Amino acid sequence: MTRLQSASQTAGPYVHIGCTPSFAGLENMYGGHDLGAEMFSSDTSGLLITIKGRIFDGDGKPVTDAMLEFWQADASGQYASQGGSQGWARRAVDAELAGYYLQTILPAAIGEDAPHIKVWVVARGINLGLHTRIYFDGQANANDPVLTSINDPVRKATLIAIQDGESYNFDIHLQGENETVFLNV
Repeated sequence: MTRLQSASQTAGPYVHIGCTPSFAGLENMYGGHDLGAEMFSSDTSGLLITIKGRIFDGDGKPVTDAMLEFWQADASGQYASQGGSQGWARRAVDAELAGYYLQTILPAAIGEDAPHIKVWVVARGINLGLHTRIYFDGQANANDPVLTSINDPVRKATLIAIQDGESYNFDIHLQGENETVFLNV
């Protein structure tokens, strides 16, 4: 009898059941809302912004089963572990458009680090989650150690969210010509 090897250590079809159950059609698993549904409480001070984008594979096709997690400092430069507010959210991409939407506050710069949001991406076929960052167009990015370590301006641009009115657009390309810079952390 021949047995085929099954996929291992990938974010398969069940990742949403445990991480974003509302997306999987399961209600009230975590007291009425998914964990990470809100980045900050409504009384957190700071400039309210919206980030939206889409996820694409190496052929430029939308990835409809990805999940993203976001971590950031608050407007005073504090992470939750330092006494700041939550600063963590989780989103499943829209199954039809491969898009995501995050309402948050603009994080503060911390030392030489420009304002940024850390992002973790998982999807079917990704063995280890991919880490990247979202930086913001128009912010003081010139001395950020991550951005200054990238010599190619085209690659560096894959980390910059472009302001469009009151929101920022940040697409993530998993592979290919426009591949987003991923960090080995």
